[in-house]
Amino acid sequence: MRTLIDATIQKSKPVMAKIAHKFTADPYEREELVQETYIRSLPSIDKFVDHPKLIPWLYVIMKNIYINKYRRVGIHRKAEKELMVTNTMEPTTRNQAESSFIIKDIETAMSCLSPENQDIFTMYMEGFKYREIGSQMGIKEGTIKTRIHTIRKELKRKLRTYQ
Repeated sequence: MRTLIDATIQKSKPVMAKIAHKFTADPYEREELVQETYIRSLPSIDKFVDHPKLIPWLYVIMKNIYINKYRRVGIHRKAEKELMVTNTMEPTTRNQAESSFIIKDIETAMSCLSPENQDIFTMYMEGFKYREIGSQMGIKEGTIKTRIHTIRKELKRKLRTYQ
């Protein structure tokens, strides 16, 4: 039985490596993800020897491992940021020159919009709901959603350097 399990793992390894490539481009992280998947699957892999659903089963395991790792890393980063903020004794200062350049670029990008779209987007940024903006502007709610989506894409493109 052991050789059958080894053969199953060897057959599925190239496929799992390709799947891992969808999760991360880092070759070391991919290999680690594949290995962790096989380690987690070992207790039940004998049920999937020569089973047509082996790869989907391994994919689910791999996806869950990746998601859990991503969450864990996110939680640690958030905790580190909070720790840095609370441990800072000196007040932080902002670079006023840089901030003014950013504001100027945002204003320039907004000025390229039509006056109506500027009003729509300003209301959206102030927290108005789509239906509220629509009733105020006399435009259907679906049209407001589409315009805001288009405006956001355009502003993102114009302010790409700040992403």
